[in-house]
Amino acid sequence: MFAEETFPLRAKRILFLGDSITNSGYYVAEIETQLRIQNVEPLPEFINIGLSSETCTGLSEPDHPFPRPDVHERLDRALQKVKPDVVVACYGMNDGIYHPFSHSRFEAYQAGIKKIVDKVHGIGAKIVLVTPPPFDPVPLQSQPDKLLPAGADKYAWFAIYENYDREVIQRYAAWIMTLADSADMVIDVHGPLTEFLAEQRQQDPTYHVASDGVHMNEAGHQAMAQAILKAWGIESWKEPVAELRKLVKQREHVLHDAWLTYVGHKRPGVKDGLPLEDAKAKAKELEAKILPLVQDGK
Repeated sequence: MFAEETFPLRAKRILFLGDSITNSGYYVAEIETQLRIQNVEPLPEFINIGLSSETCTGLSEPDHPFPRPDVHERLDRALQKVKPDVVVACYGMNDGIYHPFSHSRFEAYQAGIKKIVDKVHGIGAKIVLVTPPPFDPVPLQSQPDKLLPAGADKYAWFAIYENYDREVIQRYAAWIMTLADSADMVIDVHGPLTEFLAEQRQQDPTYHVASDGVHMNEAGHQAMAQAILKAWGIESWKEPVAELRKLVKQREHVLHDAWLTYVGHKRPGVKDGLPLEDAKAKAKELEAKILPLVQDGK
């Protein structure tokens, strides 16, 4: 079917872990949509339990309104309840807590990622590590106090170190890419997204996909999905009809909220999803609308 059918394409159930970038569900839904319209059969089951504000370090900046949730508080439950054969994990954006680089924070990040790898392997599943996407300072440069220089009194998600990407996130991403011998697959999305932004800025120097530097729009998530799919052996991109994209995203959202609630977490302010069985019934209704659109596009 493809140049090389990688293990994620042969998976029965893929669990996605991550922070708000994964929580949004856009890149996950884009991956699923492409696998559908590019005839990957049988289609893996996608379970996304990304959680906003989450880290793999347990660190929080002092001015965060609540302690950032730590994936390790829920990881064992997630693996036990979901029973994935492949786990895709994307952490890093929050783990530097928007401060200048610190060796102690970097060591906490390394320990947190390694613990995820060990836990996933401990249940006999395979782990795909995805680098954090870039933090983009460009859209914040015209907003006073959104970017702070070195030596500031304090930093936070709303007052970010101006070189956070170059000195922190790039370093975290480069380290992830050294883990090919311990993880089952490592995927760089930081590099492709950085290149994508550079290309777009040749025409428009103010172009961006994240108005706050972090949370990407659909164009950014599509570029992230393309990088992941390429690593999985799918080089081409077929543009889906708008209704198909909408329905897959809607189905992903229903299941995400239900699984997130079912697994449990400690982040305040998150509305509970449907009971899992009700969510599966709703997903089945949406699937009946999705399948004809997939068939029409083939």
